[in-house]
Amino acid sequence: MSNVGGIIKSIQDIMRKDVGVDGDAQRISQLVWMFFLKIFDDREAEIELLEDEYHSPLPQHLRWRNWAANPEGMTGDELADFINLQLFPTLKNKLSLQGELGRRAKVIHDVFEDAYNYMKSGTLMRQVINKISEIDFNTKKDRHTFGNIYEQILKDLQSAGNAGEFYTPRAVTTFMVDRLAPKLEEKVLDPACGTGGFLANVIEYKREHFIKSPTDEETLQASINGVDKKALPHMLCVTNMILHGIDTPTNIRHDNTLSRPYKDYGNKDRVDVIVTNPPFGGTEEDGIENNFPATLRTRETADLFMALIIKLLRKNGRAAIVLPDGFLFGEGMKTRLKEKLLTECNLHTIVRLPNGVFNPYTGIKTNLLFFSKGQPTEQIWYYEHPYPEGVKSYNKTKPMRFEEFQAEIEWWGDEADGFKARSENEHAWKVSIEDIQERNYNLDIKNPHVGEQVSHDPEELLRKYDEQQAVISEIRSQLKDILAEALLNGGAK
Repeated sequence: MSNVGGIIKSIQDIMRKDVGVDGDAQRISQLVWMFFLKIFDDREAEIELLEDEYHSPLPQHLRWRNWAANPEGMTGDELADFINLQLFPTLKNKLSLQGELGRRAKVIHDVFEDAYNYMKSGTLMRQVINKISEIDFNTKKDRHTFGNIYEQILKDLQSAGNAGEFYTPRAVTTFMVDRLAPKLEEKVLDPACGTGGFLANVIEYKREHFIKSPTDEETLQASINGVDKKALPHMLCVTNMILHGIDTPTNIRHDNTLSRPYKDYGNKDRVDVIVTNPPFGGTEEDGIENNFPATLRTRETADLFMALIIKLLRKNGRAAIVLPDGFLFGEGMKTRLKEKLLTECNLHTIVRLPNGVFNPYTGIKTNLLFFSKGQPTEQIWYYEHPYPEGVKSYNKTKPMRFEEFQAEIEWWGDEADGFKARSENEHAWKVSIEDIQERNYNLDIKNPHVGEQVSHDPEELLRKYDEQQAVISEIRSQLKDILAEALLNGGAK
């Protein structure tokens, strides 16, 4: 099982022979629901060893072990008919969702609600199923292998052209969760959870620091919350949670966090910790912005998420968010949003990431914003994350590593004492709230310790061109918002 890329490639090569599967996205969706059922079955086998009275939410003949595990089992038309006429109709519409057993059934129902069997050939399906059946997700080695398979699926999703909004490099998710340091009982939310990278890091962090008993484990499992509006990343997230030992991840919802009116979110919805990389650069469907107060309305998805995140944090709650440069320098509604953020929260740290962190699917420069709710911002610390020595950019083969954040970790200090241990250096500087206000809440502040540098490197120049195009797009979006607001106000007179 060492050649993970080869395993996935061979499975996808089999799928390419099938006339029903069209394109990478369908192949990945097909692969994920099959993996989900195998992982669910392996997890059930583990639970059965621990719980004498365990009952599966699945009818016996639909459990993986009873229709898929035998390599000489159903194939051809018999297998295709079984999947299309029995398996999918039952998982979509016929499982009992009542009682404790129903909670597990609902997880399966929600995963399969928008899933499809694209493959037409039962013979090819048997070949794919046999390869998946070789993996035992109850062994540490094979579970680790699936971690690599999972990464490979995400890389393939990038190639399919629809992953930019739900994939964050593991080095970044690990650093953000490490700095937030969620306590065992603290409720954690990712309102745009994608494939669950942040939540997986939270689980790993809490297990490493707090879990000492089954009661602790129950507390952990109840504290993990995520929402995603797209079927495929939601399915991947639920699979990821089960793989991380969250047996009944009913708190991972297939929904759009922004579709609920802003005013309807109350105290019971508030959480202790929010960590997320909201989709940016895109716009929401018509009407979504009307769920928000007039002063916060925009079609820009990331801005709507930021407005909602401020509301969803409890007093003294903490958040870490990935946002593009456009949020820092943006005007209009963005200015009002930043004023709200700095008035209601302590935006204590902005880590400015270098180019290439999110390659290959965006060249937009990004930032990590860390803030807590309840006290206004008095000063913002900036930290410009440098490339490691000898590195000019990141790419798929040489991604960012968590170890690179060690300098930030050593510099970080403690919010409880106002980060007294922090000091300015070649990468770190601080700006007072008075200076921010004088700049009309423009947070795009360059490192004062670095002079203007002129680069003639073609790749660097192309990156700058891409950034400028992103800025132009951002300004165009802002102009549309300003015009829409002017028309709205004009119409109200």
